[in-house]
Amino acid sequence: MKISCCWLYAISKYGYPPSIENSFRAIREMAALGFRYVELEGVGEANMLAVWERRGDFAELCRELGVQIVNFCPILPQLFSSVDSERRRGLELFELGVELARYFGAPTVQIDSFTPPVEFVGDAPYREALAFGKPFRVRVNPEFDYERYWAILVEMTRECARRAGRAGLWLTMEPRVGESVSNTDALLRLIEHVGEPNFGAVLDTAHLHAQKEILPLSVEKLGRRIRYLHVADNDGRDNLHLALGEGTIDFEGVFLALKKHGFRGYVAVDVGHVPDLDDAYRRSVAYLEALARQLGV
Repeated sequence: MKISCCWLYAISKYGYPPSIENSFRAIREMAALGFRYVELEGVGEANMLAVWERRGDFAELCRELGVQIVNFCPILPQLFSSVDSERRRGLELFELGVELARYFGAPTVQIDSFTPPVEFVGDAPYREALAFGKPFRVRVNPEFDYERYWAILVEMTRECARRAGRAGLWLTMEPRVGESVSNTDALLRLIEHVGEPNFGAVLDTAHLHAQKEILPLSVEKLGRRIRYLHVADNDGRDNLHLALGEGTIDFEGVFLALKKHGFRGYVAVDVGHVPDLDDAYRRSVAYLEALARQLGV
């Protein structure tokens, strides 16, 4: 089992997004915890450009620490804007994300589906801060055309997949609570409509469990489309990202289903916003290592 560290570690310690200097600090701390595989994100235009400008420093730090970036995530909501010029700018920034993934030697570049263009009354998911377990109230504008929005989502995801494919990369997406693609079947529908062979799934156990999914069945539905894992625990009532073993997720069932489908990818610990974060990561790694020995994965 190849265990990596999600960027949620850095976000939980240093905010959303972390500054470049705090990003360097987070990678050092990931390495000190024993991780040899890590994620990196570029959140919005300013942070993406800052990561691009300092890409050589990131690569040098990783060489120094013996760490490999295995998943790069350009977080670019404008990709799915209804405004043509914003989508074009989103694609320009996504191209930088593809180049960064290639530069770092990451096999996957990951995007999100983001929240649909509806009005959130009060808190909205994943905006200025990354927080879990919040209730949301929504008003839908009478002029909102979901079919047009879905067509944009399909078209832009297809274009991202093609650009990633030309670079020899997988494009991935994870279902997340509160986003346009929030469950297994929504992601399956998008994968089928996009129709590109290099577009696959990130299976995120915490988000899908909060969506009341039967996780081994999610694995069965997605099968070999799963290219990457995010693992964290919760009790199924909201999308908390707890240390493994501290919720009700059936990880044995998940990994037995993954074994059936021959999954050999990275398993990324995605714990965040919990007390004593470093120890939660240590406990989660120990849980995964024990499970791997038990199941022979």
